[in-house]
Amino acid sequence: MSTVSRPGPIVVVVNPTKFDDLGEVRQELSRLGTEHKVEIRVVETTEDDPGFGQTRTALDQGAAVVCALGGDGTVRAVAQELAGTGVALGLLPGGTGNLLARNLDVPVSGISEALEVVLDGVDRVIDLGWLDLDGERHAFTVMAGLGFDAKIMDDAPEGVKARVGWAAYVMSASKHLGDNSFQASITIDAGEPESCDARTVIVGNCGTLTGGIVLLPDAVIDDGLLDVAILTPQSLADWTALAGRVLVGKEADGPSIERRQGRQVELTAQPAQLVEVDGDVLEKGTRVTISIDPATLIVRVPRSATGRHP
Repeated sequence: MSTVSRPGPIVVVVNPTKFDDLGEVRQELSRLGTEHKVEIRVVETTEDDPGFGQTRTALDQGAAVVCALGGDGTVRAVAQELAGTGVALGLLPGGTGNLLARNLDVPVSGISEALEVVLDGVDRVIDLGWLDLDGERHAFTVMAGLGFDAKIMDDAPEGVKARVGWAAYVMSASKHLGDNSFQASITIDAGEPESCDARTVIVGNCGTLTGGIVLLPDAVIDDGLLDVAILTPQSLADWTALAGRVLVGKEADGPSIERRQGRQVELTAQPAQLVEVDGDVLEKGTRVTISIDPATLIVRVPRSATGRHP
């Protein structure tokens, strides 16, 4: 980690749909910029572009830091464009999960506290995951997967998430507990394929889910490895037992859950399953390849967040 003094403005890429009063957010950022004597530029995402093009423009204009102010999908889009550029990602709380921020101890209580980290924090280099589906590559900072978890994301409406937060995912999950399993084949680092009747396969760069639930206890965000959770519950009783194991923090594999590690994961599913990256639902697929790009993304974190971190 090191303090960075790169010249240039701070660009905030904001998802306007996450705020009831975007004007108030702009005023707060303007006030903070004046207070700290820094230039803060605010650009909005659109329905057609959730942050990719805005981040590229910010880079072309010499941004010192590019901040994501929105949901995990906004963070993902900004991170994808910043990877390998040497420009730091700043994390401002604006979504339901704020999962990357939580995994890196960046404050999620308010914009002011998070901007203090952007201005006075240090830079940490982390890994970035990539998912290949039908010839297109999609970056993720936290987790990707297919099956049950993607269905949860797809069925949690924005309006409900805005009202009840992460509990919207619990409500969504309850709709799909009785869905059919699928035939999964998992190949890690060109090893022997493993086959099973799965409900979901989740591949993580870090291990903490919405609500502070630790699904991948061995995941470290800068170890050059992906962590895999294969969930195979076949009944409501299985789901209940699995939830109990995860919620109490049992790290050992057990009924309905197995964990693996590797640098590349090939997944096939029959029938086709929904696929998601950092909560962004892509489409149904029968084959995905997930890989890790080590030490490619710089993130501004608190000075107190030292040492290796999940």
